[in-house]
Amino acid sequence: MTAHRTNTTRFTRLLIATAAIGSLAACGGSDRPSADIAASQVTTIGVNSYLWRAALDTVSFAPLLQADSAGGVIVTDWHANPSNPGERVKLTVTILDRDLRADALRVAASRQVSQGGTWVDAPVQAATVQKLEDIILTKARDLRRQSVSG
Repeated sequence: MTAHRTNTTRFTRLLIATAAIGSLAACGGSDRPSADIAASQVTTIGVNSYLWRAALDTVSFAPLLQADSAGGVIVTDWHANPSNPGERVKLTVTILDRDLRADALRVAASRQVSQGGTWVDAPVQAATVQKLEDIILTKARDLRRQSVSG
């Protein structure tokens, strides 16, 4: 086969493939479904947005080390209350689901106290962690209520 005939054969195949694709694209005509507006509003956040915003707001007193909305993890750096500089806390908030539910939220806290110029781990009361979870859940519910009514 000559080079000219080979190029003509390739060109013919390309032309046929293009025509076939063009005819498939035209299938359906005006019967195509309209675009789903809700689908276009999908974001990259992988967890419940009300819990996410409420959690960020609740831990905003401390500097953030990590905030991963796709994975639902917020980690703060150590924070010492100016009225009690001998104690510091670090928080990890994990949002586990896209639903606004109490079991979709976990808060873990670490606490240290200063002893002789060295930070030493100290226990965190379970009531403290529970209170933080309650604050986040209440804020999330308020955000949801505001968005539904407004």
